[in-house]
Amino acid sequence: VQLQASGGGLVQPGGSRRLSCAASASIFGISVMGWYRQAPGKQRKLVATITTGGSTNYAASVKGRFTISRGNAKNTVYLQMNSLKPEDTDVYYCSLNLRGAQYWGQGTLVTVSS
Repeated sequence: VQLQASGGGLVQPGGSRRLSCAASASIFGISVMGWYRQAPGKQRKLVATITTGGSTNYAASVKGRFTISRGNAKNTVYLQMNSLKPEDTDVYYCSLNLRGAQYWGQGTLVTVSS
């Protein structure tokens, strides 16, 4: 399964951005899709995850500002980011955990700066 992420770019502080990620194949069964972030030289960190059933989990730093959702076909995941802060600047990676196998997208850079 390949994951294709898109939607990164430059946004001003306080602005919004929507990231999208699509899997190359239909997903059957229980799965968890999510978004992680990583700065150069640092560990990848959880942003948010969502299960097939719609249960969500957020990092404390984004709770109330970011919203994760999945498409009806369950092979897409979105991250709506509002009230962006300069410290949200990172490369964002989408992920899929399917029957114990972990897949990663290629990363999309979000830069929050005036």
